[in-house]
Amino acid sequence: MAFPEDVLTKDEHVVLHLHPHWKALIRPIAVLVLAIAAVVVGVLLLPESSGGSIALAVIGAIALIAVLWLGLWPFLVWRTTHYLFTNERVLLQQGVFSRDRRDLPLTRINDHSMNQHFLERLLGCGTLTIESAGERGQSVLADVPGVSRVQTTLYELVEAQHDKHSLGDGEMRDILADMREGKPLRDTTS
Repeated sequence: MAFPEDVLTKDEHVVLHLHPHWKALIRPIAVLVLAIAAVVVGVLLLPESSGGSIALAVIGAIALIAVLWLGLWPFLVWRTTHYLFTNERVLLQQGVFSRDRRDLPLTRINDHSMNQHFLERLLGCGTLTIESAGERGQSVLADVPGVSRVQTTLYELVEAQHDKHSLGDGEMRDILADMREGKPLRDTTS
């Protein structure tokens, strides 16, 4: 399920598009392997009588429920969770049946930090916390792959956005000079 390009503005482009780290798929894969192993053991060891058939049906039903609940559902959650970094904002989207999306404009990001536990350092992932001006404040992105690289990229994006919307020393002098001479203000955003 790719992220829809139609949510981007005309001049916006994707810099990073991530899903949570692959470690989120360890449990679903283990559940699938164990469910298949349980069914195979049942087929090989249970007698071919009616009692054995009933036991095999129960094992098969439990294995199917476990695969759907503990295997397929976490995979779908992982697949539908998007961490999208563009040249204008950070978009956080999740949801299998319903969708929850949060847009964090780069101009409103005040601070960002990352945290890695020992195992996360070994696996190359971590937690990225983004602090933004606004009602909801903090956004915590768990299991971000390559979190230190992502934090550096976010820093570069925020700085580039700040530089884009800031006046340089020369531009400020020109505006002040124009104001002293009574000239109308120029548009310096382009």
